[in-house]
Amino acid sequence: MSPRGRRLLRCLLAAPVLTLLFAAAPARADADDDPAAEQALAERFAPVLMLVRQDHACGPGEPYSPSAVEVLFDNPTVALRGPWTSRDLVKVGPSAEDVSAGLPGYELDLPGNPLTPDCDYERWAERQWRGTKPTIYAHVATQKGIGDRIALQYFFFYAFNDYNNKHETDWERIQLEFAAPDAASALAEDLDPDLVVYSQHYGSEKARWGEEKLEVDDATHPVVYVSAGSHANQFSAGVFMGNTANTGFGCDTTAGEHDAVRAEVRSIPSDPALARSAYPWISYEGHYGEVGPKRFYAGPTGPNRKQSWAKPFSWSAKARDSSIEVPGGGATSSAVAETYCDLVGKGSDLFRGYVDDPWRGLVVLVAALLAVGWLVRRTSWATTALPLRIRRSAGQVVAASLDVLRERPGLFALAMAPPALFNVLAAVLQGVTVSSPVPGWVGALAVLIGTASLPVSAGALAAVVQVLDEEGLGARVNLRAAYRTSLRRLGAGLPALLVTALLVVGLTTSIVLAPLALVVLTAGVLLVPVVVLERRRGFAGLPRSVRLIRHSFATLVPVLALGLLLLTTIGAVVAALLFVVVPVPFVVLNTVPSVVLGVVWPFVALMCVYAYAAAVARAQDSQERAAVTSAATPDSSVGPASGA
Repeated sequence: MSPRGRRLLRCLLAAPVLTLLFAAAPARADADDDPAAEQALAERFAPVLMLVRQDHACGPGEPYSPSAVEVLFDNPTVALRGPWTSRDLVKVGPSAEDVSAGLPGYELDLPGNPLTPDCDYERWAERQWRGTKPTIYAHVATQKGIGDRIALQYFFFYAFNDYNNKHETDWERIQLEFAAPDAASALAEDLDPDLVVYSQHYGSEKARWGEEKLEVDDATHPVVYVSAGSHANQFSAGVFMGNTANTGFGCDTTAGEHDAVRAEVRSIPSDPALARSAYPWISYEGHYGEVGPKRFYAGPTGPNRKQSWAKPFSWSAKARDSSIEVPGGGATSSAVAETYCDLVGKGSDLFRGYVDDPWRGLVVLVAALLAVGWLVRRTSWATTALPLRIRRSAGQVVAASLDVLRERPGLFALAMAPPALFNVLAAVLQGVTVSSPVPGWVGALAVLIGTASLPVSAGALAAVVQVLDEEGLGARVNLRAAYRTSLRRLGAGLPALLVTALLVVGLTTSIVLAPLALVVLTAGVLLVPVVVLERRRGFAGLPRSVRLIRHSFATLVPVLALGLLLLTTIGAVVAALLFVVVPVPFVVLNTVPSVVLGVVWPFVALMCVYAYAAAVARAQDSQERAAVTSAATPDSSVGPASGA
């Protein structure tokens, strides 16, 4: 065959092959970006969102449902602002086409002030989305360089973020990953995802499909517990503590009753041209919410500006395996968690108020400093540790207690060791009770040990101070003998101690009677030194304590208030601040307040001893003045002498 004939034959043979290739290429492209398959896959694995139930408008709970973002457009209550100054108005009621040009740095401004939201955004959102269905957006994403793997993403849009960093609107997401090249293949092969990732603030948490912590409804729908206010997505109901941007700085709660939301799914095509055609707003690169000069409270950018949109697997690779959850947070809480959540929440409120109105914040701060300075200056501080029984003001009681600690630090280090050990043991038992199923008597034992350590250590310190008073600050003190003496005398005065303790506990269980508990506590604040130092037996110590308090009420109330403040808050505050720096396991963290209590309690007990001594001195002065007055007063039964 001639060369020309051979070339002609090769062309004829190649033609069918080329025809098949060109015919197959569009079919494959259609399979990769099949919107119908993507919608079907999105509906098959659509999540169930568990929102914390809100029982009444503007009350606790989650007021915002995942909503259709389209409501923001062609809406006369929404303004499009530019990036040049803080209030550049471009258009009122912008359309989705208006923002489809990208517009990085622009903002969609909602009516209201995110720094003082009150109930404004909730009422506004209720009006705007009235009559619409909860809506979520799905998107099938791939990543360059990673083949045969897709990420099915769900984006949730909320009208407001009511968290520590409050801002207009909120975008959150979860991601399901499949070992398949496209949605059609995942459906055809009836695949389950192999990994699930939930967004949480600037970070995320992951779980394997089938892992125990992942709850699945009807075999294919992952259950997402939405944190009230912040909308961080959790795997369970509870209280979660965060101390970084990735975990959130503050507390997320999904605890309580829930409303299960099965939202309408709208799939954004993976093909960019189809996505822009169906959802023009997906090209918007600005902020969904006010920015202004307060960038910390800026509204978020949309799904297309998140790393997961173009690099879904790079995002999921950084996901954590767990979150810091308060043990038993769904039903109970702890002093550490409550204090930490309260500190961060109150701190964010103060900072937000300062940002909103700096001058008002400065005026309040200066006024508070002046008030503290006035109170400090009104109290006398100059005194010495000994003698013990002299009249002292509240400030002098504190100063004398500190003076003893300065003079004999080693003595009090040994004196506080037993209560510290008792309280650590009690904290460990409490931690075991909360984190694992144990008999009820374990928790009761923890309470008993912690409670018993307080009067014992206080009694020992009373005996120690008596020795120092009699023999001087350099006296050698036998701590074993001091504890033995205090135990023996406390045993003799146990009826009064027991009745006082039972009254305080019983009254605090009632909201109405709780103020009376403070009265009983005040009446019994001097009971331990009275029983130990005056050897009052049975119930005799209680009336004696009441009489002494009557003579020195103005001194005792500030001392009692300071003691209660130290005992109830300082340990939890230390633990909360420690958590910010060192994220130790919560069970370990929960022992910190008990350790601090063991350290602080001896100082509080020492103040009570000095308060007792000041009350005794005042009572003696009153008796002496009464005796002098009585001696100087003539007998009224004798009439005046009559003269002639």
